[in-house]
Amino acid sequence: MHMLTPSHDITFPQIHRHEISTLQVNIGYRCNQACAHCHVDAGPHRTEMMDAATLELIPRVLAARGISILDITGGAPELHPGFRALVEAARRLGVRIIDRCNLSVLLEPGNEDLPEFLAAHTVEIVASLPCYCAENVDQQRGEGAFAKSIAALQRLNALGYGAPASGLVLNLVYNPGGPSLPPNQVDLEADYQRELKERYGIVFNHLFALANMPIGRFASRLAAQGALGDYLCLLKANFRPENLEALMCRTLVSVDWQGFLYDCDFNQQLGIPLGGSPSRVHLRALLDDDWRGRAVGVAEHCFGCTAGQGSSCGGALLEAAP
Repeated sequence: MHMLTPSHDITFPQIHRHEISTLQVNIGYRCNQACAHCHVDAGPHRTEMMDAATLELIPRVLAARGISILDITGGAPELHPGFRALVEAARRLGVRIIDRCNLSVLLEPGNEDLPEFLAAHTVEIVASLPCYCAENVDQQRGEGAFAKSIAALQRLNALGYGAPASGLVLNLVYNPGGPSLPPNQVDLEADYQRELKERYGIVFNHLFALANMPIGRFASRLAAQGALGDYLCLLKANFRPENLEALMCRTLVSVDWQGFLYDCDFNQQLGIPLGGSPSRVHLRALLDDDWRGRAVGVAEHCFGCTAGQGSSCGGALLEAAP
């Protein structure tokens, strides 16, 4: 594996934006779970939710900028009362829609028909499942989370999700349980495919192996253990410059629940405005400006996206890490 030493001397390089292809929108921090690795610190106690005026602005921006992908996240975005209307509006524009789903939310009261709604609108599901073993999942996400996830996946499969010819895409997400880099994504996907099929009859399209970012709840836990500095050194020591061109922040803009813009979801949580600007930029600005060619706001946590095989909302950036 490519190593740079001494790791503490590395400064993250400046990078610049390309054309925006993805609008990633966090429509609220409320969630039915409180996962240990969550960089958003989402949970049942959070009340921050996007208002109706900002929700209505999203389709206008998609149309104005010709943005092809709407990536909806949270919290559990499905718990927002405006989630379905947003999906319907984006679908009318012919936009590809991604729902960042924790799976167990599909079993919440009032969501009985949610899987059918997602299927009817051909919504791509990206579902967090940090392991194919119950013990590991429950440790990260709470007791009983694994059983609920399996039940939700089986229901999605029954609708055609994960079947190659169905057009209903189901991708899973893996995060390490602690301060380590994720294993090779290709190999891990094969393990997931085999184990979930043999044990539960579950099929899915792809697995995304994501690194845990040294921010939010995960960073706080590492700091309490005295391990945060070591994790940052690990990320820097495994920095690979060939990951820079494929970074999601070059083509993605992140929107917070108040409608303000950031270069990625991680910068959003750290309060680093779009392009590292001194003041926040609102979603309305994208009606007139695509931000192409401008600098991306970078900081030490960005090494989490460039370490090893790389990490993004779409999984590894390289086919395989040597």
